[in-house]
Amino acid sequence: MLLTAAYLHFGIKNKDVPPLKPLSSFPTKIGEWKGTVSHFDKKIYEILGVDDSFLCNYRNKNNQTLQLYIGYYGSQREGDLIHSPKNCMPGAGWNIVKSSIITIHVPKQGPKKVIEMALNKGNEKMIMLYWFQSRGRIISSEYWQKIYLVIDSIFKHRTDGSFVRLTTPVLKNEKETKKYLKDFAKELFSILDKYIPSNEAI
Repeated sequence: MLLTAAYLHFGIKNKDVPPLKPLSSFPTKIGEWKGTVSHFDKKIYEILGVDDSFLCNYRNKNNQTLQLYIGYYGSQREGDLIHSPKNCMPGAGWNIVKSSIITIHVPKQGPKKVIEMALNKGNEKMIMLYWFQSRGRIISSEYWQKIYLVIDSIFKHRTDGSFVRLTTPVLKNEKETKKYLKDFAKELFSILDKYIPSNEAI
């Protein structure tokens, strides 16, 4: 992380790439899910350093709930790098029980690899899916996220990128919880393409 930050601070000047559309216009109705827009405290946004973001709590007809957070960076610089949940969730009191890479088969797009985490805090349990969607790639590794960041800064003069996170509490059946979270992610991918710049963006 120090090497990445140093390169971005002292390296070549990169383009500032805005989202294709402002995240404020992101749909609050996705499939059978209806959402209510929410916001973090101002201090959290200052820590995250995002250029645009979207936070929404969704609920379906079965009263299942989940939260979607998208953080977008037009240009990542020293101090304004995408934060990993593996660093910030323990700081919020959550214990990471398990972390693994899973594959979600998205219609018309094919397989997408994302990170799945199981967390707990006291008697609370939570499942999280997250990935980095940057410059045409779906990245499921903090390590490769930083490597691609430096590579694309050198060859494309771009460091724009986004972080996408889905979270939901485990209230009854963990298997069922994971299933509806993955089903939501399948619908989400096609919508994200309308907001997150691809490899061809200028």
